[in-house]
Order: sequence, then structure tokens, then C-alpha cells
Amino acid sequence: MAPAPTATPRAVRPLYIAMHAADNVAIVANDGGLPAGTAFPCGLVLAEAVPQGHKVALADLREGDAVIRYNVVIGYALRDLPRGSWVNERVIRMPDAPGLKDLPVGTRVTPLPPLEGYTFEGYRNADGSVGTRNILGITTTVQCVEGVVEFAVRRIKEELLPKYPNVDDVVGLEHTYGCGVAIDAPDAGIPIRTIRNIALNPNFGGEVMIVSLGCEKLQPARLIGAGTIPIQKAGEPDVVCLQDEQHVGFASMIESIMVTAEKHLARLNARRRETCPASELVVGVQCGGSDAFSGVTANPAVGFATDLLVRAGATVMFSEVTEVRDGIDQLTARAATPEVAEALVRQMAWYDRYLEQGQVDRSANTTPGNKKGGLSNIVEKAMGSIVKSGTGPIHGVSGPGEKVTQKGLIYAATPAGDFVCGTLQLAAGMNLHVFTTGRGTPYGLAEVPVVKVSTRNDLARRWHDLMDINAGRIATGEATIEEVGWELFHTLLAVASGRKSWAEHWKIRNALVLFNPAPVT
Repeated sequence: MAPAPTATPRAVRPLYIAMHAADNVAIVANDGGLPAGTAFPCGLVLAEAVPQGHKVALADLREGDAVIRYNVVIGYALRDLPRGSWVNERVIRMPDAPGLKDLPVGTRVTPLPPLEGYTFEGYRNADGSVGTRNILGITTTVQCVEGVVEFAVRRIKEELLPKYPNVDDVVGLEHTYGCGVAIDAPDAGIPIRTIRNIALNPNFGGEVMIVSLGCEKLQPARLIGAGTIPIQKAGEPDVVCLQDEQHVGFASMIESIMVTAEKHLARLNARRRETCPASELVVGVQCGGSDAFSGVTANPAVGFATDLLVRAGATVMFSEVTEVRDGIDQLTARAATPEVAEALVRQMAWYDRYLEQGQVDRSANTTPGNKKGGLSNIVEKAMGSIVKSGTGPIHGVSGPGEKVTQKGLIYAATPAGDFVCGTLQLAAGMNLHVFTTGRGTPYGLAEVPVVKVSTRNDLARRWHDLMDINAGRIATGEATIEEVGWELFHTLLAVASGRKSWAEHWKIRNALVLFNPAPVT
């Protein structure tokens, strides 16, 4: 009997990706990286093994020479790096942060043509906003009530929610603020307005319910303020105070929360989805667990979808101060007005001072995972992060915790930490979230649907039931940026209309994390 034929392994075609003709480094695109001695069709030979996503020198670099990617200087060689060398964070020095004076203003403002005819099925609110989900959000004034609220939410979901099938969920808006803090400090307004504006998120339908302890520094009256929380019914927002004398025992507290919640559930249950123009979407874009492919595949595809959304009249927010700081000249050049450029500079300067007070700098941003994925420093990371914002004019700037009130492309200033950024974008009013990742993160939010975009085919394969869109096909030539951008755009409309993202399917829910630069007492 003849032996079975043996399969001949296919030779791996070595592939690198350069972002600009002027770049003197490129990233290795092959899964698993490439070994030393690998020869590319152009004649480049790897002097050493280079992991996937990491940079290889395309030319001889002398000590002190600029290392260029995205046609931007991302560092300076710390030693001679012959052509074919592995270029990583250990062999380059990061450049200084760009200054905030004499920046170009409005030199790259290119209006985008309108895009008409796109709709989704959403929930219209009395204040004019539109939700993509119909959720009862229970606001808390202080972390002390978190355990009680968590217990009550479980009971509400088990006993009450089945009676109100048109309500998607019940969420306790829990956080670590409210007491033990300098409540009158100058920057205390940031966490307070964040909590207030999250309560007004379009996905909560204008139904405001608050659980308070009673003795906390952040009293309900201070959180609500005079007329700051509009509601759909006459009277004050519903406040359940656990220290009220009417509560005798734990069961009494839970019963009070449940009775109050049922009134809101009944009103939310009467709501129905209706056809709304795409202009009612408020989309937050963010990246986390980033790698060198983020700026090659996923973020450019998100940027293309951002342009489509803005063309359709929607609001799109990009954020993460330290991940745009090194490209501030790119942002001011796209400012729709001088006032927008000035506001961008103010936010960068404020955060510079904030980092200085903590005796750290922007270099603290890049994580071990970022570096393992090929990102040498925050300059390189920033160049890939900014492209999420697309190509159009920047129409406005909002500070951390502020509610966005205008259409178009908005810079919503936030720290770069995933959960802080997501929390602040919730406060700004987002009703849909886009999150790109290359290393992989199971990030999700209970308050808003999160659509996850993978930067690499291998991650999309391994995390097939966590990633909604695979942008890794761009790196291998299986799809273009435009094709994946349109795919994301249509996916967002479908998810806004009720289709569950993977994060929703698995009920992956990260905690809200407030940005509190004020002192803790």
C-alpha cells in the first residue's frame, strides 16, 4: 500500500506595512512575526527576529537619527540601527511634547458632503434626544449605597422586569464618589457634573431615580441642582434616602427602591421604537489594548465611519487627551473656527498641568501590552489613535463630564483610561459606543451598546464571539478601509435599532470610573 501523500507546507509570504513614503520604519504584518534572515521582495533582510506588529528599519539609522512612522518623528535612535534591525522602545528615545503656541489653525478644514437617507429605530425623548436602548438607570449619590442598590437591582430584574417587556434593562449607576472627598475643591465640579449628566443619558428616557445614603457630602439637592435635571413628570426626581426614619430594616430599604423603580418601569414600558434619522446618533469612539495595527486597520476604518456619520448629521466624539496630545497641530489645523482651536489648546494645557502636579508625564500612558504589540511610545500611539476622528472639521470641544449639545465631530476631553473615558463619554450623551482593540479587551458598558473592532485577523479568530467587526482584513488585503468603514457604519445602525453586540450578548459590564482630580480627604 502506497504511503499517504504528505502536504507540503505553503511558504509564508513575508509582509511589512509602511504608512508613508517618507517612513524609515515599517511594521511586520505576519502572524507570529518573522525570523532573522527573512528576505522581502524589495531586498530587505531581517537582521534579527521581529515580532508581529513591531518595527523594522527600512534604512540604516545612525545614533541620534530620527525614527519616522506616519511621516512623523516618533523617536531618535539610541544607537546605530542597520537596515533590517528590530526597532522597539528600548532602542529609541521619545521626542519632547510639541508646544502649544503658534499652531496651525483651520488650515486643513475640508467640509464633508452630506449623506442622506440613513435611519435607525430609536426611542425619542421629551428633551429631543434619542435613545438606542430603553433602560432604567438608578443614580447613586455615594458609594456607600452600592451594595444595597446592587441587591435591589437583582430583585427588580427577577421580580419586576418580566412585567415590563419593553424595558431593556435596569442598571445601578454606581461609582466611588460622594463622600470622603473635598466636595468644594475647584475641580470637584468634574465628577459631580459627570454623575448628573449620566443620569440624563438618552438611553434612560428622562426617568431620574436617585438612591442616597443621607449623610454624604454629595447631597441629592447638590447633585440635582436648581432645574439641572429635567424630568418628564411634575415634581422632583424620585429620591430614596436609606437613612430616612421610615426605613426599619434592610427589607424596608429594598421595598422602597422597588416601589419607586416600578413607577419608572411602567412609564418606560409605554415607549416604542420609531424611525429616526441617523443624525440622532451620538457615537463615542475609543481604543484600548492598542497595538501597532490599531493605526493601520481598525482606527482608520473607524475614521472612515466617523466621516460617514458626520456626513449623515450625527455627533461623533473622540477623546483621550494623552493619545492626541502629540498630534495637537493636526487637530488645530482641522478646527472649524479659531475658537475651537483655542478650546483644544486649553484642554491640552489643563491636562499638562494635571500630569505635572502628579509628577508624571505623557510617557506613562503606553502600557506593557501596547509595547508588546509594537507601540514604542505615546507619540507612535497617538498617531494611530487620532485617525479614529476621520478627516473632517472639528466642530466643537467639551470638557470632562460636560454634555455635548452640538452636532458634528466633537473633541470630548477625557483621560485615556478605557473606563474613565467611557464614563465621561456617557456623561457627554453618547447613545452608541465604538471600541477598537489589538491586544484584546473584554470591555463593555451596561448603559450603552458597545461595538468592538479587532485590529488583527488572529485576534478576531481567537475572540470570534467578542469582536463585532474584523478590521484585520485590511492588513492582509482582503478588504479595504472603505469597505470595513461601511460595514461598521451599517452595523452601528443595526445595533442602534436593537441588534445586540457581543458585549451585550454576554452582558459584559465594566464599572463606571469617575475622573476626580480634586483631593480626597
